[in-house]
Amino acid sequence: MSGRGLRAGLVGLGHMGRHHARALRALNGVDLVAAVDPAGDPHRIADGIALFTDLDDMLRHGIDYAVLAAPTSRHTELGLRLAAAGVPTLIEKPLAPDPESARRLVDAYRTAGLPAAVGYTERFNPAITGLRARLQNGLLGDVFDISTRRAGIYPARIADVGVIHDLATHDIDLTADLTGQRYTSITTRTAHRSGRPHEDLLAAIAQLADGTIAQHRVNWLTPAPERIIVVTGEHGSLIADTIAASLTWCSNGASAPAADHPAYRGVAPGDIIRFALQPADPLLGEHRAFQAALLGQGNEGACLEAGLHAVLVAHTAAASASTAHTMPVALA
Repeated sequence: MSGRGLRAGLVGLGHMGRHHARALRALNGVDLVAAVDPAGDPHRIADGIALFTDLDDMLRHGIDYAVLAAPTSRHTELGLRLAAAGVPTLIEKPLAPDPESARRLVDAYRTAGLPAAVGYTERFNPAITGLRARLQNGLLGDVFDISTRRAGIYPARIADVGVIHDLATHDIDLTADLTGQRYTSITTRTAHRSGRPHEDLLAAIAQLADGTIAQHRVNWLTPAPERIIVVTGEHGSLIADTIAASLTWCSNGASAPAADHPAYRGVAPGDIIRFALQPADPLLGEHRAFQAALLGQGNEGACLEAGLHAVLVAHTAAASASTAHTMPVALA
C-alpha cells in the first residue's frame, strides 16, 4: 500500500453512502476509485469513478479497502464476502442486525487477519473527544453514572428497525468506550406512539461491569433534536452536547460533612466551566482513524468486538422491553 494513495471502494450509495463518499474524497492519501449498488446511483455520488451493480465486479477492479454503507440487513452477506476477498472494511453502524450475524463478522475478519471497524461517528465528535480526554486525566475521579438523551424526529429512510438499534447503539457504544467497561445487565421500557411497527421511544437503565449505572432516553418523537451525555463522578459532572459540539464542567464544591451524617461526603455547587473545543468533522475523523489503522498506526475507532457488544446490548434491551424484566447481557 505504500508509494501511492489507498484505493477505496464504497459499498452502498444511499443516505450514508453520500456522506462517506464526501469524507473519502476529502482524505489525503486516499482515492475513492469505485462504488457498488444494485440500485445504481440516483444521487450521483459516483461521478468520476467506476460504478458497479455487483460486488465481485468492484473487487476485480482492485481496491485496498472498502466502506460498507449498505442497509444493515445486508451487512453480514457483504461483509463476509469482503473478508473472504481479503479486503479491510469500515462497516457502518450497527455492525449487524443480530448477535449471531455480528459474531460471524467478527470471526471472519479476525480469522483473515484484516483491519476492520464499525462506524460509530460520535466517538470523533469534539465534545466526546474532549470528554474522553478529561476522563482519562482523572478530572471526575471515580465515575458513578452516565446518562444520555438522544431525540429527534423520525427519519423516513429508516424502515427496518426502531430507536434501539438505530439510535441507542450510539449511546451504548459511547458509554462502553468512555468507561472501558462492558454492560452486564439492562432494564428497558419502550413505546410505539407514531403508528409504526418498531419502537419509537426507549427508556433504559443498565449496570456496567464496575458498578457504574447507565441511563438512556431515546426517541423519535421530539421536534427539537437533542444529543446529550452527562457523566457524573466524585468530583462533579461533565456534560457533552454533540449537536452543539460543546463540553461543560460542573465541579463539586467543597462542603463540610453533615453533623448527623459525618461519613456522607455530599456535594455542593462549584465552578461551571465551558471548555473551548476545536471544530472537527466527526465523520472525517472516523475515516482518518481507519486510514491510520490500515497504515499500521493504531486504530482509535470502534473495533468489531465493540460493535458486537453494542449489538448484544441492543438485542438484550429489546428482550427486556418485551418481557418487562431486567436481563443479563451475554458475553461476546
